[in-house]
Amino acid sequence: MANGRAARWRPGARMLVWSVILLTSAVANALVEVMDAARRGEDLGLWQPMIWELSSVTMILLTLPVLWWGCQRWPLHADTWKRRLPLYLLASVAWSLVHVTGMMGLRHLAYAALGYHYQDDATWPVRLMYEYLKDVRAFFTFVAIEHFFSWFGRRRQGEAHLLVAPDDAPPVDAVERPERFLVRKLGRDFLVATGDIEYAQAAGNYVNLRVRGHDYPLRSTMAALEERLDPGIFVRAHRSWLVNVRHLVSIEPLDGGEALLHMDDGGRVPCSRRQLPSFRQALAVQGAA
Repeated sequence: MANGRAARWRPGARMLVWSVILLTSAVANALVEVMDAARRGEDLGLWQPMIWELSSVTMILLTLPVLWWGCQRWPLHADTWKRRLPLYLLASVAWSLVHVTGMMGLRHLAYAALGYHYQDDATWPVRLMYEYLKDVRAFFTFVAIEHFFSWFGRRRQGEAHLLVAPDDAPPVDAVERPERFLVRKLGRDFLVATGDIEYAQAAGNYVNLRVRGHDYPLRSTMAALEERLDPGIFVRAHRSWLVNVRHLVSIEPLDGGEALLHMDDGGRVPCSRRQLPSFRQALAVQGAA
């Protein structure tokens, strides 16, 4: 099925890269712990700092997908970051709590499996505060990197914008029913005809516009975009999909009353049972035209 994901790291590749980085750092930190202990005249087996480091890495990797989802769901922009910063600070506290409690639990389990008892010299309040001071930096580092790659992906892929009326002249296009969209791609601007949009798919705070095999993210809600487009041409296929019926080729019924909409570019779009009658009617109208 065609999808409208913005150009960004695939989840598997992103997780692999972070796994390599964090595991490499864990091994290096464990070796440094052993060497520091040797300089102090202490006998510290490598297995102990490896458990400390790997327990932390394991919890970070388990929680990263949730953190990435949050960044996509509540992105930071010039006009939203002040309003959403308290939300991210609250999330950093929750993330640190999950990280620390999970990490300590894994350490107790690992020590017990080897026949030892893990002893933490710090009290829980001290431990939580100490770890949060480290975790808050790691949290916002992950957030900053995720937002950077999302921003860069949109710049490389091309980001769509609605045309607006200039301050001192009449609009080039009708603002309420736009005939074209402005696309900015790596510093260059070009126009996309509204009629060339094959379908749109909701993606968090964006709607991806599918045009000739390319997806251009538009910062808008699906409902707001639907209000701006001609309802005789753009029909809602699903809660997250809006389809240009002029690019619709056929409807494939599925079990359960749903259907797949086959588009002229080879893409397939899901159609809910509720919206299927509208598309059958739209296809009949297009065939009669």
